Amino acid sequence: MAAAEHAAGSGPTAGEYIIHHLTHLQNQKQTAIVDFSVFNIDSIFYAVLLGVVGSFFLWRAAKSATSGVPGRFQAAVEMLVEMVDSQAKGIVHSAQSRKLVSPLALTVFVWILLMNSMDFLPVDLLPKIGEMMGIHYMRVVPTADLSVTMGLSVSVLLICLYYNVKIKGFGGWVHELFSAPFGDKFYLYPVNFLMQMIEFVAKTVSHGMRLFGNMYAGELIFMLIALMGGAFAFTGTGIALFLGHIVAGTVWAIFHILIVALQAFVFMMLTLVYLGQAHDAH
Repeated sequence: MAAAEHAAGSGPTAGEYIIHHLTHLQNQKQTAIVDFSVFNIDSIFYAVLLGVVGSFFLWRAAKSATSGVPGRFQAAVEMLVEMVDSQAKGIVHSAQSRKLVSPLALTVFVWILLMNSMDFLPVDLLPKIGEMMGIHYMRVVPTADLSVTMGLSVSVLLICLYYNVKIKGFGGWVHELFSAPFGDKFYLYPVNFLMQMIEFVAKTVSHGMRLFGNMYAGELIFMLIALMGGAFAFTGTGIALFLGHIVAGTVWAIFHILIVALQAFVFMMLTLVYLGQAHDAH
């Protein structure tokens, strides 16, 4: 691996290696902490690509579905659809709303699962291929990018706002903003409104940060494990490094399977919970 390349000192250090792998391919240099003109091209590319791949397989499953004995692929997709639909029925009680909410939840789960699964690829595989094509920076796990996870959570927020207005009416929703949670008293209106705004912001930020934090940490751990193997490969010493690389890599990869699936499920469930709350009146 390129992890501990030229440990003798002629190549990047471990810190430089990690910084390099945590640098995005961007359309321009970022000049401020918050700069909305800068796009992480690698995250956008892989997120869109995996979205298309996930949509294609779901479309193929729907197109090839039969009323007879299903094949393994169809059976797996049917189990997934039934799982998501049962969760949606338990949280969103409007059958009309579930016509959109259930497919949305399924899409969210499959899309995030695919993006999370990019973490299983060897750390240097795609970046090295990119370097051969003249692309010197590339991050391949879109959900380890805060802009992607916050974009997903803000999208959920906008859908929640839509259902708040659709179910309660614009006037009813505005009245709820000022009358909940402490009661419909004029002197409580400022406090109620402030609490509602805090709730919207807190749910949105925690929704995106939870997914980002877990996947970012997982990406870092895979890099550290790669450094162990790279150190052994380039120095030829320290058999413990090699054994540690194999054992730690195997254990973490197996454990990470649970994290990848669990984080996709948690994000989907929180999406359903927030949409269900948008249907409920205080």
